[in-house]
Amino acid sequence: MARKQVEPSMIETFADFKENKNVDRTTLISVLEEAFRNVISKMFGSDENYDIIINPDKGDFEIWRNREVVADDELTDPNLQISLTDAQKIDSDYEVGEEITDAVDFAAFGRRAVLNLRQALAAKVLELQKDSLYNKYKDQIGQIVSGEVYQVWKKEVLLLDDEGNELILPKSEQIAGDFFRKNETRRAVVVKVDNQNNNPRIIVSRTSNLFMQRLFELEVPEIHDGLIVVKRIARIPGERAKIAVESYDDRIDPVGACVGMKGARIHGIVRELCNENIDVINYTNNLSLFIQRALSPAKVSSIKIHEEEKKAEVYLRPEEVSLAIGKSGLNIKLASMLTEYTIDVFRDVDIDGEDIYLEEFSDEIEGWVIDALKKIGCYTAKNVLSMKREDLIDKADLEEDTVDEILNILKAEFEEE
Repeated sequence: MARKQVEPSMIETFADFKENKNVDRTTLISVLEEAFRNVISKMFGSDENYDIIINPDKGDFEIWRNREVVADDELTDPNLQISLTDAQKIDSDYEVGEEITDAVDFAAFGRRAVLNLRQALAAKVLELQKDSLYNKYKDQIGQIVSGEVYQVWKKEVLLLDDEGNELILPKSEQIAGDFFRKNETRRAVVVKVDNQNNNPRIIVSRTSNLFMQRLFELEVPEIHDGLIVVKRIARIPGERAKIAVESYDDRIDPVGACVGMKGARIHGIVRELCNENIDVINYTNNLSLFIQRALSPAKVSSIKIHEEEKKAEVYLRPEEVSLAIGKSGLNIKLASMLTEYTIDVFRDVDIDGEDIYLEEFSDEIEGWVIDALKKIGCYTAKNVLSMKREDLIDKADLEEDTVDEILNILKAEFEEE
C-alpha cells in the first residue's frame, strides 16, 4: 500500500506543531487523529471504519477506509460498502462478503476541509500548549527561575525563559535597587500563576522571602542537603534582612556554614539582592534568647515577655539602645518581624550604678549556670534577685542548692555595698 501524498500546507502544519509547540508526541498524535476523525465524521456520518496513521516526525499521515464487498444491486452505503465490480477493479480476487481496505486522499475532500482542519489543529494545539505552560509553572511555584530581560515597562518587567515563555516581574516584586538592561539574565522566584480564560500569566518576585531562602539553598550545600534548616526570614528588600537558621548536626555551625569562609557564600547572595545587608543568627525555641539574638549587635540587659499580647519589653544600657533600634529603626523592625513579637526598648538606668552584670560573678558562679540564667532573661544580679526562688528553679532548670548558692552570692554583694 502506497503512502498518500500530502499537500504542502498540511506538511507545514505538522512541521509547525513538531518544532514550535510544547506538546509531547503522544498527545500530538492523539490531537491530530481526533481532528481528522471529526472532519470525516461530519462528511460521512461515521468514522468507525477508518484507520488513521499519523507520522508527525515526517509531517505526513495516512487514511485507510475499511468497507465490505457487496453485490452490485445490494450497495446501500458507499461509505461502509463497495460494490463487487468496483472491488474487483482494485483486485480481481475480491469476493462478496470480504473486507477491502483502500487509501483515502484527504486533499480530495476540498480546500475548505483542509483549511478547517488546519484551524482546528492550531486552536487545539495552542490550547494544549497553554495548559502545558500553566501546569509546568504551577508546579514551580516557590522555585527560582531565570529569564532574559525582554521589555521594561513602568509597572512591570517582561522576562523570557529558555523556551520563550513570558514571565512577569511586577514593580511591587522588584528590589528597590534593581536596574534592568535588555537581554541580561535575571533570577526570581515563581510566586503566582494565573490562568484566566486559559491564558497563563506567570508572576515572579525578587522581594519574596522565598527568593532569599532559595538563594541560600543554592549557595549553602548543608541547607540543600537538609543538615541546616532555614527557620525564619525577615526582609526589607534591598536594605537589610535577618535569617534564623538551625543545624540538625551538632558538629555543624549553621551561621558559619551560611556565611562561608571569609563570607564567600553569603557575598553571592548579597550581590544578587542589590547589596542587601544580611544578618544570620542561630535559631532557638527559647524566646527570650531568640529575641536577644534578633536584636544583635545590641547587648540586652533584661527582657520581660508578655506572651498573651505577643510583646516583649527589652532593657538595655543607654549606649546599646541605638544599636538595638538601628539606622532608621531597621534593626528593631526586623527583629520584631523575625520573632513575631512587638519589641519595646527601654533604657536600663540602674545598671551603671546599682546593678551588676552576671559575668562579673564568673569567679564564683559557673559559666553554664550564668548561661542558664541569661536564657530566662536574667542578665544582671538584680534581674535574678527580683525573681521568685521557685521560678528560678523551674524556669532555669537548676537544682535548689544551686539556686540558693546563687542568691546568697548576689545578696552578699549588695549587702557589702
